[in-house]
Amino acid sequence: MTRKLKEIYEKWGLDMNFNKTKYLCFGGTHNNFKLDKDNEIEFCQEYKCLGIIFDTSGTDDKEIRLRVIRVQARKCIAPLNGILWSKDIRKERKLNIYNVLINSSLLYGSETWRLTENNKRRVEATEMDGLRRSSRISRKDSIRNVTIRQ
Repeated sequence: MTRKLKEIYEKWGLDMNFNKTKYLCFGGTHNNFKLDKDNEIEFCQEYKCLGIIFDTSGTDDKEIRLRVIRVQARKCIAPLNGILWSKDIRKERKLNIYNVLINSSLLYGSETWRLTENNKRRVEATEMDGLRRSSRISRKDSIRNVTIRQ
């Protein structure tokens, strides 16, 4: 298929940039792909497309871990701490801020996730962190998550 694509590109006067072209393989052998005598396509361990990471494992664990813990959601919550803990801002406004800024970055690409129990707990923990802060309820207050959601 790649050879056929290259032929069609050449018909239209287009070139493939083999320095930038890489391939990702789920299972199987992990060698460079020899297209023809002059061109080789390099194998890569992970690939980022539209902000979502794909890797050779074929699972969503790395993407979910990055989205939940390090990259998106926690980075959104930290700068909003003052707003979320504020007494002067209504809960409805805080919930709107949570949904627009935190929840949207947390769940970006989630339509394609295969959720395991561990990943589901990670997502829910981040969600509860944002909701607790916007309700001004600390974890030390020992109030159950069900009550906070209500």
